[in-house]
Amino acid sequence: MRQPLPFCGYPLDRAERERRDDRLLAELERREESRFLPLHRLRVLVRAEPADAMRSGEAIPGLAWARGLVREWMDPRVGAVLLGLRDGVAHFAVDLSPVEQPLALLGVEEEARFEDLRSAALRLPAEEAAVAGHARARVDWHARHGFCPACGGRSLPRAGGAHRRCGDCGAEHFPRTDPVAIAAVVRGDRCLLGRQRGWPPGLYSALAGFIETGESVEEAVRREVREETGVEVGAVRYLASQSWPFPSSLMLGCIAEAESETVELDEAELEDARWFHRDALRAALRGEAETPLLPPPLAIAHHLVREWVREE
Repeated sequence: MRQPLPFCGYPLDRAERERRDDRLLAELERREESRFLPLHRLRVLVRAEPADAMRSGEAIPGLAWARGLVREWMDPRVGAVLLGLRDGVAHFAVDLSPVEQPLALLGVEEEARFEDLRSAALRLPAEEAAVAGHARARVDWHARHGFCPACGGRSLPRAGGAHRRCGDCGAEHFPRTDPVAIAAVVRGDRCLLGRQRGWPPGLYSALAGFIETGESVEEAVRREVREETGVEVGAVRYLASQSWPFPSSLMLGCIAEAESETVELDEAELEDARWFHRDALRAALRGEAETPLLPPPLAIAHHLVREWVREE
């Protein structure tokens, strides 16, 4: 891949050793130089202009005093999540979802807004998009895992949000990342793309699916393509991976060589799938074609198609 993918290039030290010290974590939360990224119902706080998800205590009027309010009003299921350290400065995520007017709480109504990460990431610097993506995924996981799957007891965040521990049985639970195989399926000068119902008219993308237990990436690509389109795949070449925080997946991008051409569509999975010539995709990447529309550069599917077009 010739350029870093969105949500990749995480700039922070994840601070594995520091997480083990509860007193140090409490001290880091209190330090004046520590930085806090508020989220509200999975939307990240960005400056109105330019977009910037990372906010220092000095940058938000009143955050020094609001720090206590943040501790009081943040979602108790999540706590303050330590994202990592950079040059000794701690970066946290805090979930303000219980607050009805979080901008008023922070005193930033005119300067900032909470924005969906899919749109914010298109404008954020790459490193900040990666941090915001990690924050969204981790906050979402904590909010949905308040109870122990082993015994049903209430669990609490531990190690700065690195995992959770059940207060009843003591079981520890860690955030999971779901692997997804995604492939541009090619044969000669044509590439097979599909579209799902509900997508914008004309939008086509690479074929993708979750990797099942006991599968390799290559096996998952072959199965998904065969199940969705009836096309048989032979050689599968891994290209790149992308963290995808919606909610928490790892996209494993591949170029797959098709061994058949006839499409037998599984309409329960896709609305349509068709072969596109390399020239048509080249025009689509330049924005010169009405069909197909390709996913934006935010998605690894865009980059898989672009890399294949360049290989001519």
